[in-house]
Amino acid sequence: SMKIDILGEDFADKLQGEALQAWQWMHDEGVAWQSYAGQGFSGELVVDAMLGTGLTGNVRGQYLSAIEQLNSSPTPVIALDIPSGLCSDTGMPLGQAVSADMTVTFIGVKRGLLTGRGPEFTGELLFDSLRVEESVYETVSMAGFITGAEDCKSLLPARSRSAHKGSCGHVLVVGGDNGMGGAAIMAAQAAGRTGAGLVTVATRTEHVPALLTRYPEAMAKAVRSGADLEPLIARADVIVIGPGLGQGAWGEQMLMQALKSAKPLVLDADALNLLSAKKLFGSRRGSGWIITPHPGEAARLLETSVTDIQRDRFDSINRLQSKFGGVALLKGPGSLSCDGDVLHLCPAGNPGMASGGMGDVLSGVIGALLAQGLSGIDATRLGAWLHASAADRSAEENGARGMQATDLLAQLRLLVNGM
Repeated sequence: SMKIDILGEDFADKLQGEALQAWQWMHDEGVAWQSYAGQGFSGELVVDAMLGTGLTGNVRGQYLSAIEQLNSSPTPVIALDIPSGLCSDTGMPLGQAVSADMTVTFIGVKRGLLTGRGPEFTGELLFDSLRVEESVYETVSMAGFITGAEDCKSLLPARSRSAHKGSCGHVLVVGGDNGMGGAAIMAAQAAGRTGAGLVTVATRTEHVPALLTRYPEAMAKAVRSGADLEPLIARADVIVIGPGLGQGAWGEQMLMQALKSAKPLVLDADALNLLSAKKLFGSRRGSGWIITPHPGEAARLLETSVTDIQRDRFDSINRLQSKFGGVALLKGPGSLSCDGDVLHLCPAGNPGMASGGMGDVLSGVIGALLAQGLSGIDATRLGAWLHASAADRSAEENGARGMQATDLLAQLRLLVNGM
């Protein structure tokens, strides 16, 4: 049986059009209803249809107490269109939001369901177009595109029978200051598993034996100065710089040398921190580079706070891209990629990715895709999707807690082969 709790004074008096018809139909069908007065919610399932996408200020009054009561109850909740209290544009709760087990969203997928804290409140997401005509969609501007398995198929077609290691791209990974060699090794392994033909690692002398033991297919080069790096840059197609780079004199020299070259760059981790701290990017701004900050690094790059970055991730990615040029990737749930023209969102990923080394693996993946001929934006958006999907598969097999960055390597190889 179904019972409806009505919130708000004079609810029925404000109804018109189809909403009023539905209310009358409900009465004709004999559905029981009552005014909500703080009583608990009974039943095996609760449907949340309190507040929609028009909410602007913070949730107050009866709505706030109903949301708090719903969230403290063990009963499963299905939200209609959007969990009540969630901002449909930013994915941030407006004071408080319903934590739903499932959300059925209508007509268009609201971008706030997919990024920031949105997924935390949304649960499983289903979509129903309500049979809206295609012509209606053509009149509305899109927030962006969602990357998925179809993009992987179209961007990574089967290899030519005559392919050789030189035609599959040469990635140079620069990083691994003293005590941080693992980051550069993981970036290199990820580049290899994503299909780069050749991988060279420029790192501190102390890491060379470990690198060759862990990943004998890589070429390992000890570098002490920017001059040592120069010939390695000349031979590479793509440079991935930042994993374990450190922010000392060695890392700074390496970054300055990389920025001097005309080769495509993937900048991550300490390369981004050095950019923020030293304002090194000057002449090289954005021509052929990809920056991949997490919210903390993004806050430093934009000289603001993490709270400000996360408050509206769509605004933040646009600010990053317009300040630094090239392609920007803002990591975190619902990673966003932007090249100043189009925005792409990654719907995959899980909390198991909150562990060290995940970003290093991602930078290697993006570097390998660039080396195989993808454009900056395609390498970035597909790299984010492959990385997050590999993590989802790993979580499915072995659980999210305790997932390690290197667990993604075997899954990456399957995904880039469409398996």
